[in-house]
Amino acid sequence: MKNKVNITGKTLIDLGFRSGKWFPEAIEYINTNQLEDEAMFAYLEQYKLPPLQELHIDPVDFNINIKAENEQEEDNVTAVLNSMKTLMKTPTVIDGAVMPDACPAGPKGTIPVGGVVVAKNAIHPGMHSADICCSVMLTDFGKTDPKKVLDAAHTSTHFGPGGRPRGKQYQLTDELLAEFKNNFFLKEDKDISMAREHLGTQGDGNHFLFIGTSSKTGNTMMITHHGSRGVGARLYKKGMHVANKFRRDISPDTLKQNAWIPFDTEEGKSYWSALQTIRKWTKLNHEVIHDATLKSLGMKAENRFWNEHNFVFKDGDLFYHAKGATPLDAKFMPDITGPRLIPLNMAEPVLIVEGTTTDTNLGFAPHGAGRNLSRTQHKRNKEGQTREEIFEIETAGLDVRFFSNEIDISELPSAYKNAKAVRNQMDEFGLGEVIDEVMPYGCIMAGDFQINAPWRKKRRRK
Repeated sequence: MKNKVNITGKTLIDLGFRSGKWFPEAIEYINTNQLEDEAMFAYLEQYKLPPLQELHIDPVDFNINIKAENEQEEDNVTAVLNSMKTLMKTPTVIDGAVMPDACPAGPKGTIPVGGVVVAKNAIHPGMHSADICCSVMLTDFGKTDPKKVLDAAHTSTHFGPGGRPRGKQYQLTDELLAEFKNNFFLKEDKDISMAREHLGTQGDGNHFLFIGTSSKTGNTMMITHHGSRGVGARLYKKGMHVANKFRRDISPDTLKQNAWIPFDTEEGKSYWSALQTIRKWTKLNHEVIHDATLKSLGMKAENRFWNEHNFVFKDGDLFYHAKGATPLDAKFMPDITGPRLIPLNMAEPVLIVEGTTTDTNLGFAPHGAGRNLSRTQHKRNKEGQTREEIFEIETAGLDVRFFSNEIDISELPSAYKNAKAVRNQMDEFGLGEVIDEVMPYGCIMAGDFQINAPWRKKRRRK
């Protein structure tokens, strides 16, 4: 008499399968249907996982386009390089670079701001971070008075938390709306609602609206800096969730922040498509603010160009993850219409640059001035002075406005690395040629809107 099939979890493990949530269902199905030999293996094929991908024993070499110029920067650069060395053990990684504006952005092993990491056939959501497609756009307003442009922009933009109220929202294009609805990662009602509400908003932190004049032409330029807002943050969260599911199955030793989605999977293709949709949304987000400012002045733009500096760029089966790094190479930006923009701080020019790919820059330049200290530490260093005193000293001669009407000293010039040092290192390491500068007139930022948060008001009343 033939023995009854009665496999267990140990049987599956002995056959080479890794324990998973699917075990009970598979065991019950095989035993109920008395599957044996070829029939059982044919059924189990659906649960077969690729071999585990181990961490590189030694970090993959990466290009260092940064050097410390004082003791404070020594600590910053050391932390950046140590974090990169840990990250560069990730199995998918084949190359990387660090820019002069680099600074740590999380626990050891997290890609720093000012980092570029090249991975083969893999998208790492943690390496583009939650602020997907953070980018800058420039519009040329000709010989218009800079104050008029700044005043008009102040009524057109929106900083701080949340989105625009009903009646003041911009419309998504039909094409973009269809892309949201047809993508697994973007089709939820909350995603589409947020895409509508946050269109025409700039958020907080280091995002800004900058007005200045071209050194070459004297024309007034408006430059905005922001990312994909809440809708991008939601995509990042979903991407990290999917990436960590893959990590648990194929590379459990990889740090959670460096988990990846294999591009040759259904999830990988869908996530890549979602990134392109978010890129289009973010570009539109810039455009509606610029166009509204032009319209209020009864003008047409003389020129416009933009670039992202927080994104993933594809070249064949290689994925270039830029966390605060400006793409120089045109292959990374199919819709490129002009040079690139590198802002430094509110009191310094925005650099307009061009450049070529070299062995050490991987086709990228810095994205700004970066920080040597955290926001909290910078504020501690300013204790003994009022916010108003610091503001008056650091913004003298400029028309600097905070949308919340509350000064944020963590966004004043002293919070950032020395702009001259960053520019010198751009020259030294071949990170783009400055072809023009937008000299500062003034800017708008969110400001410390949290100072009037309900919980803080309550505490002050006590």
